[in-house]
Amino acid sequence: MSMYGRDPWGGPLEISHADSATDDDRSRNLDSDRAAMSTTSRQLDETQQSWLLAAPGDQGTKKKNKYVDLGCLIVSRKLFLWTVGTVVATAVLAGFITLIVKTIPRHHRPRPPPDNYTLALHKALMFFNAQRSGPIPKHNNVSWRGNSGMRDGLSDPSYGKSLVGGYYDAGDAIKFNFPASFAMTMLSWSVIEYSAKYEAAGELGHVKEIIKWGADYLLKTFNASADTIDRIAAQVGEGDTSGGTTPNDHYCWMRPEDMDYPRPVYECHSCSDLAAEMAAALAAASIVFKDSKTYSKKLVHGATTLFKFSRDQRGRYTSGGSDASFFYNSTSYWDEFVWGGAWMYLATGNATYLKLATHPTLAKHAGAFWGGPDYGVFSWDNKLTGAQVLLSRLRLFLSPGYPYEEILRTFHNQTGIIMCSYLPVFTTFNRTRGGLIQLNHGRPQPLQYAVNAAFLAAIYSDYLEAADTPGWYCGPNFFSTGVLRDFARTQIDYILGKNPQKMSYVVGFGARYPKHVHHRGASIPKNGVKYNCKGGWKWRDTKKPNPNTIVGAMVAGPDRHDGFRDVRTNYNYTEPTIAGNAGLVAALVALSGEGNGVDKNTIFSAVPPMFPTPPPPPAPWKP
Repeated sequence: MSMYGRDPWGGPLEISHADSATDDDRSRNLDSDRAAMSTTSRQLDETQQSWLLAAPGDQGTKKKNKYVDLGCLIVSRKLFLWTVGTVVATAVLAGFITLIVKTIPRHHRPRPPPDNYTLALHKALMFFNAQRSGPIPKHNNVSWRGNSGMRDGLSDPSYGKSLVGGYYDAGDAIKFNFPASFAMTMLSWSVIEYSAKYEAAGELGHVKEIIKWGADYLLKTFNASADTIDRIAAQVGEGDTSGGTTPNDHYCWMRPEDMDYPRPVYECHSCSDLAAEMAAALAAASIVFKDSKTYSKKLVHGATTLFKFSRDQRGRYTSGGSDASFFYNSTSYWDEFVWGGAWMYLATGNATYLKLATHPTLAKHAGAFWGGPDYGVFSWDNKLTGAQVLLSRLRLFLSPGYPYEEILRTFHNQTGIIMCSYLPVFTTFNRTRGGLIQLNHGRPQPLQYAVNAAFLAAIYSDYLEAADTPGWYCGPNFFSTGVLRDFARTQIDYILGKNPQKMSYVVGFGARYPKHVHHRGASIPKNGVKYNCKGGWKWRDTKKPNPNTIVGAMVAGPDRHDGFRDVRTNYNYTEPTIAGNAGLVAALVALSGEGNGVDKNTIFSAVPPMFPTPPPPPAPWKP
């Protein structure tokens, strides 16, 4: 009985299993097979012939001489040795080349030095470290600062709860929630849009820590665990300017660490503007910290409580001539409703807030359609311009359609008009001869308004580019997005030293900057001596430079003729504020680095799909 198989080249191969076959029979059979295959074998190569025709007795000898058995493969010894030799030679050559490359000194192309905007960004963030109230962290990097305000809130018997922490507003030691909240909102907005740039500059962790310090304090100023509240602590410290001699934060000139005068807490029960701005700050921060779910949720809850309070108890926080009205008087709360509503929607995805922020009546009350003298001026008091840019972003990237499209289109068009007003070819706002835009119409402290406009111009140009839009129309004229960045650069360059005074208005940046900054902590030496309320006046009035450099502080700025007096007692020239520095930080990060572009998606992380999931297709029709 025999079996038939296929040989490796397709021919039949008969395998005999006859037990009676002898070795001689096998030899004769093999000889006859050789004769039959003689014609075919000439067509086969040497390797195939050797394998097929070798006699059983001499196969092992020939394999040993000419072939190498690799187990699953038998190859020619000559080919094997040649291959191994080639591999070894190649490895030796590669190692030799590697050795040469490693031993010869390499001349890398050096990384380009950081641009001025990045260098200034490092310093501008340091200002917030110098403004901290409460227990100063060990890594704060401001050697002349220490713990201060450690009894805030508790020292006022009528309040009796801790308000330790937060930031001092300016050169004094008052904590004003209204501008502080705006500062935190601005910083959060800049982080949401430009986190990659912060990271590239090595400042992402630092700026997030600054925001958290401010947000944690805001959570202390009301019952953040409740769903409904009836009051907010709006201010700590007093700045009465009536000319009295009662020791307070303006009459005394003392280091914050040495304060021993009363620091009253001002509460408000009807403060829509303040509550809505605080809600915006916490809502924006919740997006910054979206990966810390528990903390982000806490911020959202606090923001929700605050915004409800702002809508339920209508009123301005500075009505009735409160202390804050002398420094940060709010002109309206309607703009905070639009601004706060937009941030609440982005933080929660709840369409109720979007309906509110895009309500035509609300927009009308906020001044969206009439264009007064301060139209287009973005500041701690006027949030409308920022809200319109933010909502234009929503239209550009998500396009929610009905019922929001009409008012969103209006906001988008108004944003375009405002951007036109910033350009030098239009005369909506005056400019100094040195090129500084006069958004404050020649009034003092112009820089905080200029940096906010620079930020909006830079970020709006990034929005347009991200939406593949090359520019926008001002009347019949088309302008490219580049002119917006040019405007932003000219304003920031002016502040960093490209001005008639050849002076940088950011302390510590450049070769020449203000040395007599209106700032208590910076002007009094840390020498172990406690100067009392009036004892510090000599440091206020001295003509000598400040003993401490308050790095990164952007001073109030020059006058409308580009003039500047580096005088400590004139706060209209030399006093910095956290609201002003927040705008500076935002503008600097927007302009910093080599690449442009915003993070298109993070800001919408809590926003659900704009349209419902389509229903499934109907079942197949049956007759």
